[in-house]
Order: sequence, then C-alpha cells, then structure tokens
Amino acid sequence: MTLLNRNGRVSFRMVVLTQVCAAGAFLISWMLLPDYRQSEVIARLSNKPVTLDVRIESNDPIRIASLYDDPNVVSDEELAAVLKKVLPRFSRNQMRPNYIEHALRIWGDKIEFTDPGLISGPQMREFLTDTSKYRESWGADSDPILQPGSDGISIRWGSDRSASVHHDHLLASLTEAGVSLDRPVFTPRRSLHFRDVLTQAMRDFQLDERETEWSVMAFGFWLAPQQTVEWHNGQGRRLSFDLLADRLMRNHKKHGVCLGTHRVYSLMVLLRLDEQYGDQIVSDETEARIMAYLTDVRDLIVAAQSPDGSWPPNWTEGAEAAAKTDPAEKKKSRVISTGHHLEWLAIAPPSLHPDRSQVVRAADWAIEDVLMTPQEVIEENYTFYSHVGNSLALWRKTTPAEFWENWRKTHPDCEELNELSTPDPTLNQSKK
Repeated sequence: MTLLNRNGRVSFRMVVLTQVCAAGAFLISWMLLPDYRQSEVIARLSNKPVTLDVRIESNDPIRIASLYDDPNVVSDEELAAVLKKVLPRFSRNQMRPNYIEHALRIWGDKIEFTDPGLISGPQMREFLTDTSKYRESWGADSDPILQPGSDGISIRWGSDRSASVHHDHLLASLTEAGVSLDRPVFTPRRSLHFRDVLTQAMRDFQLDERETEWSVMAFGFWLAPQQTVEWHNGQGRRLSFDLLADRLMRNHKKHGVCLGTHRVYSLMVLLRLDEQYGDQIVSDETEARIMAYLTDVRDLIVAAQSPDGSWPPNWTEGAEAAAKTDPAEKKKSRVISTGHHLEWLAIAPPSLHPDRSQVVRAADWAIEDVLMTPQEVIEENYTFYSHVGNSLALWRKTTPAEFWENWRKTHPDCEELNELSTPDPTLNQSKK
C-alpha cells in the first residue's frame, strides 16, 4: 500500500486509516484503565470535581471509649484538680480557633458550665460553625474561617492566629465533640450543614497532604460503619484506609505533628475501629503493619522514659534519648510528648502497653506538672495541656465533661472559676 497519491501527498485513505488506528489505540488504552484512573482523567479535563461516591449513613460520629479505669494512674481528686486547670477560660476577644478546637474536643458540645467566665460547649461549637459568632470575636471585617464553595464548605487553616492551625483539625475536633451531620453551619453567604464540611474535606483530600493525621481520624469516625471502605476524592483518586494508614507510616516516626504523636493516635484509632467493625476497615496486611509500627513505638517509649516519668521530645531515639537531650529543650515539649503518649495508650490494648508502672510514673509527672504550673502558663499552652486532661480522664474510662458534671453533683462546694488556691503538694505524692 502506497502512502502517497499521484501528486506526492499523503493519501486520504491513509489519513483515515491512521486516525482509526489512533482512536482504536486510545479506546483500548481507556478500557484498560481502572475506573478511578478514568475518573481522574475526566476530572482534570473537565475541571469539575468528581461526585463523592460513598454514602455516610450515620448522623452521629462513632466514639471510641477507653479500655481502662485505673485509679492508680489518676485518682478522682487528682483528675478533678487537673481538669479544673484546663477549663475553657478564654477571653472572648479574638478567640483562637486552635484553642477552642482543643477545648471542644475534650469537653464536648453539650456541657454547660455554671460560671459565666467559662465558655460552654454550645458556645464553643457556635464560634466554630457560625460566622456571625466568629466575627463577634474577630471583628466584622475579619476573614471568615468557614469558606463556602459551590458544593460544600472549606476551612481556612494555617499559621494565622485567626485560622484553624492544622489541616482538618476543625473537622476532627467537631467530630470528636459529637457534633451531628445535620447541625447547621452558617457561612458568610448561606446556611449549610456540618455534613457539607465533611464531604468537602473528603473531596479535597490528597495523599500527599503535609498533615493527614486529623483527616484519617475524622474519616474513620464517619466511614467505619459503612460496608464500603474505598471512595474517590474530587479528582477521581481512589482512597482507602489502607492507603491512608500507609501514608501515616511512611516517614520517620520523629516527623509529624506534635513530635510525631498524632499519627500514632490516628493509627490506634484505625485499629480500634477495625476491631469494632469486623475487620473491614483495613486489610489483614495493613493491620499487621500498624501493629508492628505501634509495637515499635511502645518499645521506643519504654526505653526513652526519663527517670522522672516524663517522655522526652526525642522519644524516637529510644535508649539514646537521654544522651541526646537538647540543652535548650523547653518543658512544654515534655508536656506534648507525655500527654499525647498517655492519650493513645488509654485506647490501646494491653499488648501495646509498657509496664503499668511506667504509665503510672508518666501520669504522676503530668499531674504534678499541671498542678505546679501557673494558670497563665497553662492557658498560654492550652492546646498541649488539654491533651493531658483528656488522657487522664480516659485512664478513668470517662471524659472530662462526664467526670466534671458528676464531680459537681457530688461536690456542691466546687466553684469552677474561683481563684485557684496553691495546689496541695501532697496530692500527687501518695503513689510515690
């Protein structure tokens, strides 16, 4: 077959044949692509997000309870004293979303404090979900934290004091606080629902996000009861908890938010959800990898614990941690490490625990630190100390809100915002 006609030009028949071959090759290649890859191509070519393809059946998030009630770790009196110092006592002027998010996740969105100087659960929730309440604190011209789009609501986050500090932290905090999906959310332009925050986050999520800890946890709390554990983001990328778990375990343990401890907590959440919902959240292979990862974390903190009971910021160094202590280390780093490790251990099975004596020593250090630290210092570092309060409540198989409400009933002389007296130095000494 000649390629040229009598005039020396490419023949029409050859042009047609070439186009048919090219179209056929494209069609075959397209048919060989997995469904999620086809969705990705369509999304990029059309510049339109792919519709979320997973149904969220429950209107309320899952809660993961502690597995232990150990007064040797923290007594009722110690827990009451610690929680009193992490009550949400914030100025109403320019309230920092990060502080409110941390307070809301441990106190919940329903608790009503008797003292008007404290911010109750509904007030904290409204600050984060109602632009008018947010602007009462930050001013009428402030950039809203809730960013409405055509199909949902994005959250403004970053280092700005008026923003949510971490990616999907607001979503995870509202979820942990028990906020329902049908809760109204008021943006500057229209009223939507908390469901629109969740679905937007699921469409926007990328595996190469700098911070994935809170996305993984929040998605797990909403999707665990579903039969489907795979879905596609707005770009058509297939996602699963296997992929998300792999993303959390990919880098060195020292990397990640709060000295690498948040990824540990999120992985522990996935394991608990997988156990609770019939081993359908992650594959057996991923479950084994998570267990190996967390077992390694346990061994590292066993070896790294300081003589005073605290865990150092360089806990990933294990037995070498003490020799590599930074002379410029700030105490808040030990508050971060110790509080966060106590928190994930409270929801971990015994097989992932250090000896209980090490847990008791860590709790003793944390309790004494809270009681002896001036109130203004705790409020300046509220985000870190809130994890201490929450972890200690978990070790008594309760929540800060549940414990505090019961404590008020049995201690009618308890005043929430009265001037804190000098802590009794013997309160935390009886176990030593």
